[in-house]
Amino acid sequence: MKKTLLGTTALVAVGLLAGPALASDPLKVTVGGNVVTGFYVVDADNIGATSYQDTKVAVVARNIDIIAEGTLDNGLTAGVNAKLMLGSDFSAATTTANNNGFATFRQLFAYLEGGFGRFEIGGTDGASYKMHYTSPWFVPGNGVDSPNVYNGQTSPVRTSTFSLMATDANKVSYFTPRLAGFQLGASYTPDATRNNVHANGLGLLANPAGGASEVYEVALNYAGSFGGVDLGLDGFYTAGSGVPANTDPTEYGFGANIGFSGFTLGGAWYQSDDFATLGGGTSGASTEVWTAGLSYATGPWTVGVAYLDAEDTSTGGVRSNDSWQVGGGYNLGSGVDIGLDLQMQSVDTGVVTYDAKSAGLVLAVAF
Repeated sequence: MKKTLLGTTALVAVGLLAGPALASDPLKVTVGGNVVTGFYVVDADNIGATSYQDTKVAVVARNIDIIAEGTLDNGLTAGVNAKLMLGSDFSAATTTANNNGFATFRQLFAYLEGGFGRFEIGGTDGASYKMHYTSPWFVPGNGVDSPNVYNGQTSPVRTSTFSLMATDANKVSYFTPRLAGFQLGASYTPDATRNNVHANGLGLLANPAGGASEVYEVALNYAGSFGGVDLGLDGFYTAGSGVPANTDPTEYGFGANIGFSGFTLGGAWYQSDDFATLGGGTSGASTEVWTAGLSYATGPWTVGVAYLDAEDTSTGGVRSNDSWQVGGGYNLGSGVDIGLDLQMQSVDTGVVTYDAKSAGLVLAVAF
């Protein structure tokens, strides 16, 4: 899951540049976060000599958010957001930050907001990512689009309709004020060479064939209500230069959500061209992903069903992933949710096909 900003003279006039100290109160610091855990029983096809575990404990979305924010004397809101990602397995023998007790900052950026809109600079997601609508999440902490918990064998195809070319990389972004329900956002990332094209939003990995630089993003979305019907729409376009593949990777897509009387119908479509080439695929490779889902919420209960279909030609042939999710959640209060997560995947690697089914009990805690 917001025009040229302002000239230098105007920036000085509203106190955005360094100058004499003002009498504003110090920024208020808050610490929060979330952890999603689940115990799953998995029935997945074996691939060659590789068998798949029949049970798993997942620890995902494991973040601590440190936010410093305050309102200045001139009415502007300023702040810093730092997202600390925790390791998932404290008994792991490996030393990678994502697998054991280490903690690393996944995002760190500063922002300034006022009547002119919102300005962000630092390591965070760009406009295309932040302004996107997709199929609803109804299981606590997990969805079929960009899943936190994926119980099949590693997917050869991305399972996300979000723009990932420059996610979390250092960038500058601007979001206009929302006018008549519409908002425009734009981002620029000088260097995104560590963003793996198959990361599915779950972290940054080095690309086998390099990454992208000079990444530009533009997104437009709409949010409004009509007679009890809530409507959200978006469209985005992301383009960069391949490093060192000499390609021009692009991502583009749109999404929509419609809400009425507790029901939310949502979906999204995504396509990339030459982006998968940066992950070691063939030149001119394309990826197409679409998803649709329906959820219903009443009181503390939420239930739903969602589907995602993905195909790519990054190896010269066609690889695909079809994923279903059914389940729901119950809010116990104070940011604590429990849920049931049922997943089904059918994957074609271009060489072999396999299926996976799983059922899990989820406990999600936000603090």
